[in-house]
Amino acid sequence: MRIISSNLLSKFPEIIFGFSTKIGLNREAPFFFNLSLTVGDNPNIVNENRGKFFSEIGLNSSQIAFQKQIHSDIIKFVEKPGLLGEIDALITNRIGIGLAISAADCTPVFIYDNVNRIIAAVHSGWRGTQKKILKKVLSNLSFHYKSHPENFYVFIGPSISQDNYQVGNEVAVQFDQKYLKVENQKIFLDVAAANKDFLLNFGIPQENIEVSELCTYKEKDLLHSYRRDGEFSGRMLGVIALKEF
Repeated sequence: MRIISSNLLSKFPEIIFGFSTKIGLNREAPFFFNLSLTVGDNPNIVNENRGKFFSEIGLNSSQIAFQKQIHSDIIKFVEKPGLLGEIDALITNRIGIGLAISAADCTPVFIYDNVNRIIAAVHSGWRGTQKKILKKVLSNLSFHYKSHPENFYVFIGPSISQDNYQVGNEVAVQFDQKYLKVENQKIFLDVAAANKDFLLNFGIPQENIEVSELCTYKEKDLLHSYRRDGEFSGRMLGVIALKEF
């Protein structure tokens, strides 16, 4: 099994983090090592995949908080694991609850406040980014927990790169020109860069931010991509949790 880690988050022994890939349990096409129950894969296989992945990172399925991601700016403060409804960001200070983000191109963001010991997981595709969901999560952390920007450590996980993310004009007009590139009359959007700027503009130090260089679309043998594979795309999960330390 191949699991992607974060160099930044791995500095904290009280943090559990892992991001799955297509590689695991020798699964084959079309879904490979898929962790989603909503893409047409065999549910028994998916649950076996999930159990193996969670075990590898030090958790079990009963400890995971899932969300039905709807490309919104809805945030949930998590008190218990399970399926928590239609939301796109999770926040908790509870030990032993894994916050899960499903991904196959959209930008996943994982946050740790190492002073207040709070974690957050954010699903931010172009719609969520346009709605500033990450900025709203940071504001919630600041308001409810008095978190300070210099105490945040953030990993922006694998997502589709600008070079491979062509969008229509109806999407492009909703973003600042700095996140757009035009080539051969085609427009390409950099969603990860927009999210990184939310972090920097909030005051989080550059050295407290790690951005994965892996492109979901380009890494065909490693990562799922809905833009590349369409209905035959599986999903990855990124999970962050607090543990006793």
